[in-house]
Amino acid sequence: MDAMKVGLLGLGVVGGGTWNVLRRNGEEITRRAGRQIEVVSVAVRDVAKARARVGEDVRVSDDPYAVVDDPNIDIVVELIGGMTTAKALVMRAIANGKHVVTANKALLATHGTEIFEAASAQGVMVAFEGAVAGGIPIIKAIREGLTANRIEWVAGIINGTTNYILSEMRTRGLSFEQALKQAQKLGYAEADPAADIEGLDAAQKLTLLASMAFGIPVQLDRAHVEGIATLSAFDIVQAEHLGYRVKLLGITRRCNDGIELRVHPTLVPVSSILANVEDAMNAVMVSGDAVGQTLYYGKGAGEEPTASAVIADLVDVTRLHTADPGNRVPHLAFQPESMVDTPILSIEDIHSAYYLRFAVNDEPGVLAEITRELSLAGISIGSMIQQPPEQGEATLIFLTHVALEKNVNRAMVAIEAMSFMRSTITRLRVESF
Repeated sequence: MDAMKVGLLGLGVVGGGTWNVLRRNGEEITRRAGRQIEVVSVAVRDVAKARARVGEDVRVSDDPYAVVDDPNIDIVVELIGGMTTAKALVMRAIANGKHVVTANKALLATHGTEIFEAASAQGVMVAFEGAVAGGIPIIKAIREGLTANRIEWVAGIINGTTNYILSEMRTRGLSFEQALKQAQKLGYAEADPAADIEGLDAAQKLTLLASMAFGIPVQLDRAHVEGIATLSAFDIVQAEHLGYRVKLLGITRRCNDGIELRVHPTLVPVSSILANVEDAMNAVMVSGDAVGQTLYYGKGAGEEPTASAVIADLVDVTRLHTADPGNRVPHLAFQPESMVDTPILSIEDIHSAYYLRFAVNDEPGVLAEITRELSLAGISIGSMIQQPPEQGEATLIFLTHVALEKNVNRAMVAIEAMSFMRSTITRLRVESF
């Protein structure tokens, strides 16, 4: 049987890893795929450098359109990142009847609906295991392995950079700024780390997971996103004293009135699995009505972990290349005509427990005023810590029971207006799953 011809757009970290693993494990991959998978064309900025790496048998060009327009190529692997050029190339490849493999979560989280519709119309596949959690096969798990289940929720650590920073802040007592510099030094964080530390990267991944879990359109613009840049090392220490650790989590949950879709720093019990995921590792938990809770853990980024996912997609496309398009696994797990537009809940409509820290004047009646306002909003207190006063300022920390977020917001506004408040209230959500 003829080899599947692959055109590779980009030979950077992931593209280079894909090339290396295909070369190293080619025989094993062929045995699994049923036919050889051969990279025949590469598009890169630095042609001479790429030529030295791939040799004379592979066409090397600085024109990516030469790859997507090549009639001999069966699969285009898009690994250049970004959205504008990447989208144009992916749509052109689809229009040319080529399958696409991509690790571009930003592209799919923003333009996925359009891309998947175009692919379905052309009868080609768009595979994206490498777009979420690196080498962890979470896409395949939700899309295929858990297909019998009504998914209840998905929650996880899906950004290794922020998990490394939070681990360093907790274990070494570093400030956020110090931990970020260390992450950059080790290559975990980019020179511009905004997408990671502001939560956007995690939100893009979570958006795709939610679509596959619940059969809803890709809706990145509806996600609630908070990052970790304003987190205090003090709160991380206090959370530990209370039996919790702070993690940046992506959480999507099926509720009576809609779907939760949120990324934010979260307190999780120290005894939980997610609390013990350290450094730059990723972990995703999925709860289904039939299977219960399942866990997927591993490296969420890096050259060969992500290449592992890209090549798994190449193998899937190769196996299904000759299958009737109507009998292939749907891009987002559900048949396109069966997707439902279940509303995404506003963050004000979610229920959670809360960590609330108050910096107040050290004077009589403060505690009574705060607890009264919380009570009026229907918020009950589970536990409390009072730090010894310093220079006339006291610190009160409450853990609440589960409450409606809009009620917590209302109470916070009322309390912050009181004369004894020294600063705004620090609020972190608490989840135990």
